[in-house]
Parts: sequence; C-alpha cells; structure tokens
Amino acid sequence: MSPRWKSNPDVRTGRHVVYNLHVHLVFVTKYRRKAMTDAMLTRCEEIMREVCADFEAELKQFNGEDDHVHLLVHYPPKVQLSKLVNSLKGVSARMLRKEYDAHVRRYLWGGHFWSGSYFAGSCGGAPLTVVKQYIENQKRPV
Repeated sequence: MSPRWKSNPDVRTGRHVVYNLHVHLVFVTKYRRKAMTDAMLTRCEEIMREVCADFEAELKQFNGEDDHVHLLVHYPPKVQLSKLVNSLKGVSARMLRKEYDAHVRRYLWGGHFWSGSYFAGSCGGAPLTVVKQYIENQKRPV
C-alpha cells in the first residue's frame, strides 16, 4: 500500500471494493410494551452479535431500554440490510421468547416480540454537505 495510506480499522477491503458502512438500527417491542429486563438486554446483545457474525458484519455498539434497543452495525456491501434486520429480529425474538417465556408472556402475546417496523439510519463518514461539496468541486474535462 501507499506510504501515505493511514490504516483505519473501520475501512475494510474486499477483492474489488473498499468500504466503510455503518447503520444505526432501532427495534421496538410490539405495542411498545415494556417487556425487556437487564438480563434480556444482555442476552439480546449476545444473540445479535452471533447473527451479525453470520452475515460477516460486526455489532459495534448495543444498548436499550425496557421497550426498545439500539444497534450500531458495521456491515459489508454484499449484505442486504433488510435481510440482516429480518434475521436479527427473527432470531432474537425466537430465542428471547424461548428463554424468558414466562416473563415475555406477561407483556406480549400472539407470538410477536418486535414491532413490524424499524428505524435504519446510515452513519459514519463525512457529513452530506461535505460530500456534496466534494462532488461539486471535481474537475470535469473540458
């Protein structure tokens, strides 16, 4: 590599790609019920780390409250975000319902755990204004 290249652990390379993709995800419990305990959040983080590893992604940060969780995921460009989300929600719901059945049934019913919707926000890299300015200032051939 070039001697000017400063190694950044977030910038990863593939055979034909250099990437740095992060997404902020928020999952809410069904009906916004306050079903999560501290132990459940800890287990949920473990489950979601395993799912991310299956997708060759990395769960960089995880936290939550009794009715929702926040994730910061670093993922490769070959991963479809919707498939990652479906897997994260599906596997975690199945495992949490199985392991904390009596507690979860007091708050949630009908086989549901997570709300059908979710928040996904791209993050990392330069702000949009900087990227727009950079693209605008490219030297077009005359």
